[in-house]
Amino acid sequence: MEQDRKQRQSKMTMEKRADTKNGILRLIFVALAVLLEALFLIGLLVTGLHKYAELISIFVRLAALILVLAIYSQKKTASIKMPWIILILVFPTIGVSLYLLIGLSGSTRRMKKRYEEIDRVVFSHLPQDEAISDSLHTAFPQWEGVSRYICRQALYPVYRDTEVTYFEDAAKALEAQKEAIRGAKQFIFMEYFAIEDRDSWRSVEELLEEKVREGVEVRVFYDDVGSAGLTNTDFAKKLQKKGIRSRVFNPMTPLFNMFLNNRDHRKMTIVDNKVAFTGGYNIANEYFNVTSPFGHWKDTGVRLEGDAVRAMTLTFLEMWNAVRADDADDANTAAYVENTAKTQKPGGFVQFYADNPMDKKPVGEDVYLGIMNRAERYLYIMTPYLIITDEMSRMLGNAAKRGVDVRIVTPGIPDKKLIYQLTRSYYNRLAFDGVRIFEYTPGFCHAKMCVADDTVATCGTINLDYRSFYHHFEDGCLLVGCGAVTDIRKDFDDTFRQCREVTEKYRTGRSAGLRFGQLLLRLFAPLL
Repeated sequence: MEQDRKQRQSKMTMEKRADTKNGILRLIFVALAVLLEALFLIGLLVTGLHKYAELISIFVRLAALILVLAIYSQKKTASIKMPWIILILVFPTIGVSLYLLIGLSGSTRRMKKRYEEIDRVVFSHLPQDEAISDSLHTAFPQWEGVSRYICRQALYPVYRDTEVTYFEDAAKALEAQKEAIRGAKQFIFMEYFAIEDRDSWRSVEELLEEKVREGVEVRVFYDDVGSAGLTNTDFAKKLQKKGIRSRVFNPMTPLFNMFLNNRDHRKMTIVDNKVAFTGGYNIANEYFNVTSPFGHWKDTGVRLEGDAVRAMTLTFLEMWNAVRADDADDANTAAYVENTAKTQKPGGFVQFYADNPMDKKPVGEDVYLGIMNRAERYLYIMTPYLIITDEMSRMLGNAAKRGVDVRIVTPGIPDKKLIYQLTRSYYNRLAFDGVRIFEYTPGFCHAKMCVADDTVATCGTINLDYRSFYHHFEDGCLLVGCGAVTDIRKDFDDTFRQCREVTEKYRTGRSAGLRFGQLLLRLFAPLL
């Protein structure tokens, strides 16, 4: 028992390895910036330019001021801009170097143009049926504005004829995915932030090989940073040899890839444009509690069957075709969305949506904000990380102040201690405003979802943190008036019974030292 416990503790989670990789890269960037500062000072002494140190200092600070003004003018929240402004003004050389290396959006004109070209094709196949939009307005006027925002800003339509199944456990979702894969006749598309080449994935890979032999087209798409350390460099080649078409999103080339900061955090499986899955889980053992390094892993997902799957199929094709300009694109995108399942239980309204950092629209954050602003009775949120802007913090507080029962569930056991402390630094203001905070005691909750007023819910890949809101490619599913909304509410009720409420503790129980430390963490949260 003791040996097993030590083995579990010694293992790192899949996302922790990925984040460690990201952290190492950012640490390299910081070291380079500090080295530039040191070389600058040494250069002044060695070359004799120290005589002009005051003049040079004025020049450097003037350049820093110009950059600060440029950052200040950006159409971004102050929570994002302020840390960079402070860093650049206090340490000009380090601050400017870091901003140029990791502070820029990472997108390039070439990448933006590439996505724009692909999106013109993709979204031409996603028209909005105005009759369905009007029906939503009539049946649920409270949420019609959120749906309309998604349609107008993210270009994803709302559908009616889609059956939704909610999975409160990722292991159940994986089994349902396997069943759908077994029934595939035309194609199987899989897109994941991380794939771990071990038991859980291999059970899926065996099914994919079998479907390839049956003539089914199979594609697998995964993020290079997300899967770092979980698959070897020959993983894609291995899949190719088995007849599984594979592409890697944004391979790591530090210092030569200004697109490095943007990762594909989506998780999707689509079968024949008829059945699709999304949620918080990747394909790795810990998500299904095959291994348990941080107690019981809580993750969730949804299965869609019907018209809304069309949007997921086209979103996969967007990423597949946009990842590299020299890859062969699909000549006939429409061929993959010709057939959809005919559901027998249409239920409510379903709107899949994706967030793309290339367009500078924080769709994931705005959908959450829209629900927060419109909730009337209750609003429950589950997220592994809580690193939010002042605007979102105020929105949550205002909801609680107007009488909405606002509750947030975060992990009881952290996968990353620094981020855990950063998450907790947001509790005080929220608790002071009346938001109730719960920590999941059995282990780590990785689910990303919310539910409000028994009529609306979201489930997908979008954490409540800066990276999901501003840097990553994400996806989510808005559910209005569906039976799955009731299932999600029930799962929240069951989860609350497994949590400890820490609201009162964080409303008043912080020492001066802890408050100062959390203040520093909060200040530099966007830089992490």
